[in-house]
Amino acid sequence: MQTRTKVIIGIVLVVILASAAALSAKRGNDRGVEVRVEAVQTRDLVEVVTASGNIRARRTVDVSSDVSAKVAELLIREGDDVVHGQVLLRLVQDQYRAALARSQASFAQAQAQQAQQNANLIRSQRDLDRLLNLRARDSVLVSGQQVDDARTNVDVAEATLSSATHGVSQAQAGVDEAEEQLSKTVFIAPMDGRVTRLNVEEGETVIIGTMNNPGSLVLTISDLSVIEVVVQVDETDVSDISLGDSATIRIDAFADGEFTGRVTEIGNSAINPPSAQAAGQQAAIDFEVVITIDQMDVNLRPDLSATADIVTEKREGVLTVPIIALTVREETDSTSTANDEAGSGSTKPTDAEGVFVVKDGVVAFTKVTRGIAGQEYFEILTGLNVGDSIVAGPYQRIRQLREGDAVKPTTDPAAN
Repeated sequence: MQTRTKVIIGIVLVVILASAAALSAKRGNDRGVEVRVEAVQTRDLVEVVTASGNIRARRTVDVSSDVSAKVAELLIREGDDVVHGQVLLRLVQDQYRAALARSQASFAQAQAQQAQQNANLIRSQRDLDRLLNLRARDSVLVSGQQVDDARTNVDVAEATLSSATHGVSQAQAGVDEAEEQLSKTVFIAPMDGRVTRLNVEEGETVIIGTMNNPGSLVLTISDLSVIEVVVQVDETDVSDISLGDSATIRIDAFADGEFTGRVTEIGNSAINPPSAQAAGQQAAIDFEVVITIDQMDVNLRPDLSATADIVTEKREGVLTVPIIALTVREETDSTSTANDEAGSGSTKPTDAEGVFVVKDGVVAFTKVTRGIAGQEYFEILTGLNVGDSIVAGPYQRIRQLREGDAVKPTTDPAAN
């Protein structure tokens, strides 16, 4: 009977102890912070730099006027395709035709003067030859003074002829200039392309530029066979981009499609350098990056807005953690601690990147070395292994966690 009583008492004590342990565990769990726990996995990561900009043609020519006149005939419209050498428009030519006629008359006059001076030279040379022949037969009839005068007349005639010859050249240059000015009243397409901008209409007057005022921009021709996207990249990202990097381009006007391309040019200087900024103004430092779009079946127009995702790095099958899981905690520098123990210095806290690893319901801060950054995950180079459980959210809870805190997995699937 006593033995049976002891057995019953023992069973009761075991039940009580088990209940106490379960209650203690439940209370411990109740005290734990609810967090989202995720296992470390391997993934394929793609690091991307996103930038915005505009579409442009690789080659664009702005056609301005070199003469001032009214538009007499407009032979193209905006959006027309043109070929090299095609006549685009004509200006009123009356003024320049009159200038050409005046120059041609001056040229003819100069030629007549040259012929006249040439005849004078021939006559002076004949007079000199005649005097020399007479003096050779009879020195009394022809004096030396007469011969010298005849020679002087020849020299004067030669100089006058030379002047007249230069006058002909000058008049010819005037004719060439007038012809060139007249030719500038006819606008010829400098290349094959499309008229992407037309700023004049028939009857309008175009003007030439001066030192302080630009001339009339008549039209713009663009070669749309090669299209580029020009984007502005922040100084913190431009060093990650290399020539040849692939890119995906989204154009606002084509919301349902994406285009591909490659980086073909990276600016060597900032778009708006600090030296050009106003005193006291600190604007963002951006660099121009040019992406050439691959061949496509749609017609793009210059100046369309676009956003480019430039792929700078790719990693396959690497350890990853959610970006939100990575946090920074202070740690004491070991060298400074050793010096402090020796009485020669003070501890110096430094920032360490890491994650909180969950083990038996308790977190431990673990330093990691990260690699590239994907859209949602970081690559982890050292510090973790596949399958490790880490705290992956919410962000505010991660910020508040400390070494040794008790946690429990959240039951809320929306926690992040």
